[in-house]
Amino acid sequence: NNKPGNCTVTVCHSRTENLVEHTSRADILVAAIGRAHFVTADMVKDGAVVIDVGINRIPDESKKSGSRLTGDVDFESVAPKCSWITPVPGGVGPMTIASLMQNTLQACIKKDA
Repeated sequence: NNKPGNCTVTVCHSRTENLVEHTSRADILVAAIGRAHFVTADMVKDGAVVIDVGINRIPDESKKSGSRLTGDVDFESVAPKCSWITPVPGGVGPMTIASLMQNTLQACIKKDA
């Protein structure tokens, strides 16, 4: 990229026409669809950064609960193509909690000021 810091943001949803055409051009792909393993390797550009925000429970007989958490990205097929990818669980979830705690503390401080 000869212009670091510049970007074009494209917002898509699961029914966007020519979705793969859009996603496969993305340097950074944020998946928040609500469908387990929706994003597959053919949808991702080589070397992309993939941030999986999805939280889905899918059946898993090997788990005591009968299910396990997974993201919107098919991690196993997509990870080899990426320069970086967030896992589910353990990816952005802890940052969400940290941000919630920070915002709660800031609200409390403002309230008492």
